[in-house]
Amino acid sequence: MSGTPGPGRGSSRLRGFVFLLLAIGLAAASVYASRAGWVERARNKIWGRAPRLSAGDFPAGVSAPVDVVASVPTRPTLVGVVPRGAVAPLLWAAGDDERVGLFRAAYALDVQVRRYPKEDDLKRALIKGGEAGGVDVAVLPASSLAMSSLALRDAAPRAVMLLARSRGLDVLGAAPGIKSPVELAGKRIGTEPKSASHYFALWVLSRAGLTLRDVTLVPLDSTARAGEALRRGEVDAAAGTLGDVGPAVKEKGGTLVSTTADAPHLVAWVLAARGEFLARYPDAMRRLVRGALDANAQALKDSGPAVLALGSVAPELGDPNDVLAAEPPAQLKDNLAFFGLAGEAPVTYQELYQSAVALQAKVLGQSPPTDVDDTADPSVLKYVSAAKP
Repeated sequence: MSGTPGPGRGSSRLRGFVFLLLAIGLAAASVYASRAGWVERARNKIWGRAPRLSAGDFPAGVSAPVDVVASVPTRPTLVGVVPRGAVAPLLWAAGDDERVGLFRAAYALDVQVRRYPKEDDLKRALIKGGEAGGVDVAVLPASSLAMSSLALRDAAPRAVMLLARSRGLDVLGAAPGIKSPVELAGKRIGTEPKSASHYFALWVLSRAGLTLRDVTLVPLDSTARAGEALRRGEVDAAAGTLGDVGPAVKEKGGTLVSTTADAPHLVAWVLAARGEFLARYPDAMRRLVRGALDANAQALKDSGPAVLALGSVAPELGDPNDVLAAEPPAQLKDNLAFFGLAGEAPVTYQELYQSAVALQAKVLGQSPPTDVDDTADPSVLKYVSAAKP
């Protein structure tokens, strides 16, 4: 009958269906190979590796306005912090919806402080920048700027001010049976990678003559998890802040093996600005640094307002009075000495940065290409110092 398909027509449809399946399979395989990087690796073998271009390949200020470079942004200047003693004066100076802070009242600069739970999140925000949902300026330890310089390359951060040094706020606490750094041999130590606590833990190990083969470093999601990890027995020792690790050590009957009171010049928290932001708005950075120095001076005279501001946003740190006492604000003379502009400092920014770079190369085999002189901008401090009566 004419309506009945012949064998030729059926086999033709079968072949078409097979070809369709093959095409779908090849397309899926192509997509998978591309996502897995096989296509790029094959292309590199045939034509050679294509260099990747990024913003870090060019000077940070290339897009700064030609005529007006001393203006302030029309939007708020965004400062990212991980809550701790070093940022207490900043929190007070920024003010809030109910109170006009020092920055606006004295320097006509609108500053908003954004809080992040861990240093890694803060670094990501600095890479994004304030125009893309991140921040313009970040409060980070000098060691983290060095140990994360490859990741931060496109942000081209510049340290412009010393906010505070940790003098007992960072600790390494251990479970019962571990009373000295030497007894950490063979133990698990929890710490957030490339954080201030990580840098401090490496210093403790060096003092004990231990190598990274003698211990097991357990990466934690954040420094704030150090106490929890110790409580749960996930680690034998943990590096973190006193308010978090201290109670955990007490509950378990353990010991604070070491604190930054033993190394008061090791962990230095600095104000680091994105290179592009600093180039576009130098006047904003001058106002920010002058305001931060004034806030630090005020906190040294009367810590009450700064303590209240810190306690309201970060009660998990413990008694804010103790937190600020363990990380006292730095003054102008401390800054000038730290950045090698005037006076003497036991440890300078350059020394801390180079130390962290060397550790990064030794521990991870990564040597950041950035020269230490390209990671700080003392011109802001010079300007502020000259303007001081």
